[in-house]
Amino acid sequence: MKIPEITVLKALYGDAAEEGKARYESLAKHYQELYHNDKMEFFSSPGRTEIVGNHTDHNGGKILAASIDLDTIGAAYPNGTDTIVIVSEGYDKKVIVNTAALEKAPKNCGTVSLVAGMAEAAKKKGFQVSGFNAYISTKVISAAGISSSASFEMLICSMMNYFFNDGKMTCADYAKIGQYAENHFWDKASGLMDQMACAVGGPIQLDFSDDVKYEKVDFDFARFGYDLVIVNTGKGHADLSRVYSEIPEEMKAVAKVLGGEWLADCSYEQLLDHYAEVQKTVGNDRAILRALHYFEENARVEAAAQAVKENNGKKLLQILDESGRSSFEFLQNCYPIGDYKEQQIPLALALTGHYLKEIGDGCCRVHGGGFAGVIMSIIPKAHTKEYVEYIAHFVGKSNVYPMQIRAAGAIHVEA
Repeated sequence: MKIPEITVLKALYGDAAEEGKARYESLAKHYQELYHNDKMEFFSSPGRTEIVGNHTDHNGGKILAASIDLDTIGAAYPNGTDTIVIVSEGYDKKVIVNTAALEKAPKNCGTVSLVAGMAEAAKKKGFQVSGFNAYISTKVISAAGISSSASFEMLICSMMNYFFNDGKMTCADYAKIGQYAENHFWDKASGLMDQMACAVGGPIQLDFSDDVKYEKVDFDFARFGYDLVIVNTGKGHADLSRVYSEIPEEMKAVAKVLGGEWLADCSYEQLLDHYAEVQKTVGNDRAILRALHYFEENARVEAAAQAVKENNGKKLLQILDESGRSSFEFLQNCYPIGDYKEQQIPLALALTGHYLKEIGDGCCRVHGGGFAGVIMSIIPKAHTKEYVEYIAHFVGKSNVYPMQIRAAGAIHVEA
């Protein structure tokens, strides 16, 4: 066992490389104590930020996303059996999955269901899966919109790929394995964006209209003089699977009337031309608003990618602002309508909006799945420290995360 070198950790964590080293040392110590074995390999998988393209992936849409420097790390090694054993820092209970008896694995029972689902998906795709021991630690905020679940899934995929498949699994394979587990073992109608952003790493432009296509984008907010700050509003969204699932369901209901399987098969013009029929058949005005958001959001992704190519930071922020407003007004994912008195996302947006109006720069928007969790603030570098102190007064300092875009996705960390 050898802890990764500082030069390796600097590539992942920049100025926080020493802190990263301490995390891996702690990881190794706990793994040795738990499994009585000093043979281990290290892995890292980032969280993700969605820059623009809110709730489009599940209907074949487009997204501009990136991995971030908050990550999930793990120490692991094959155990020579059919059983996967995982312990996560802060949890005493072991996750135990028998890969030879996946038909007996429980569903909708947390992490054990997720791991079993990934093992089943990997096998169905023709990959090898066997037993290993793992100890895992994370800095990715749980149930808060930066994809702690996808970060975990991609970490497990990187272990299966490294130990049993000679690196043959692609990022798209990782993503589909994670999606399968969420869809079939968690009853969550998720798309592929979270998994792809965590798996690939760096800023990427995604297109889900034909399988899953992506291309790397040369981009960083720092280039335009801004910092990315994620603000956790204090309300998790772990219990909101139903309201998330309603979004793709409603979009697909509109698509069905227009003759498509999902909205990627349709167009804005078709929706306008058949508006009366859609309204009568679907009987859900919110579904139509969500479809309108989808079409306009796809156009914003293309416009944002063009703004990046043209080095036009002001235009990019304008597009992000428009995207956030559309998510609030049309997509309607800033708070659950069934619990309308809890509106932490709108509150955080209002407080941040007040600050941005005072300085005359920057933007903010709901981040990720929405309904609860986090907002994304793009703050001029000269004001980042001041903004962090300002918003921390309302949500607590531990809930404010200035962060960077990270280049690496889900990887085996070489010693």
